[in-house]
Amino acid sequence: MPTARSRDVLRMRGGVLAETADMVVDEVPVALVYNGLSHAVMMATPADLEDFALGFSLSEGIIDSAAACYGIEVEQGGQGIAVQLEIASSAFVGLKERRRVLAGRTGCGLCGVDSLEQVRRPERVLAPAIGFHAAGVRAALGAIGAEQQLTRLTGAAHAAAWCGMDGSLRIVREDVGRHNALDKVIGAMARAKCSPEDGFFLITSRVSFEMAQKAVMAGVPALVGMSAPTLAAVELAEKAGMTLLAFARGRDFVCYTHPQHLGLDVTASEA
Repeated sequence: MPTARSRDVLRMRGGVLAETADMVVDEVPVALVYNGLSHAVMMATPADLEDFALGFSLSEGIIDSAAACYGIEVEQGGQGIAVQLEIASSAFVGLKERRRVLAGRTGCGLCGVDSLEQVRRPERVLAPAIGFHAAGVRAALGAIGAEQQLTRLTGAAHAAAWCGMDGSLRIVREDVGRHNALDKVIGAMARAKCSPEDGFFLITSRVSFEMAQKAVMAGVPALVGMSAPTLAAVELAEKAGMTLLAFARGRDFVCYTHPQHLGLDVTASEA
């Protein structure tokens, strides 16, 4: 299924009007269905949906490991796409209980969350990032643009990447939603049986609480965002032992948490 489509548009540039074609990113309703029970419908870019479904299931705590997902099938329908997941019975019981407590409510701000206590999932403390270095951050920042094909085509997608500590881009995914892009990376890592502690996440978006929480749930010890963080994200990273960098562009970044786990090859005044 195409992830972008051409549209005829009227463009004003430099005071001159012209009829031309423009590429527009696609987003479709994607239903995540667990053991026949529809749990969530997300607007997403229709690519890498197996990665998305598995990553969402892991980062949202629906399953605790990839082994608890027995199969994934993507079904194209007239109104959207249904991703059918078969999960372990114990995980499905927990999912049904989550849905039961939500019954009758008009809506919630966070998917599957019924109370303030459920916003923060069980606290996880990560091992320190080993080999995380400013040089690797710069290398990843320099390489990510070439991998953002959908962004270059439409200007409307976010990217997320799992990078080796040397800055090599090992897994890159794009989506119209920043959460979706990160979930796709998490799912691809799980399917490839990657060791999350061997690298760091790079995201082209701001670092919200949910993005930081997904990174912690994935077991990745460092997160680099190209835009601003929120205070909730910083506090979560601090408690979890995750090194958090934001405003990362070119050679520049701001380290918000656990700077002792970040190797530097410049003086503090230059960092």
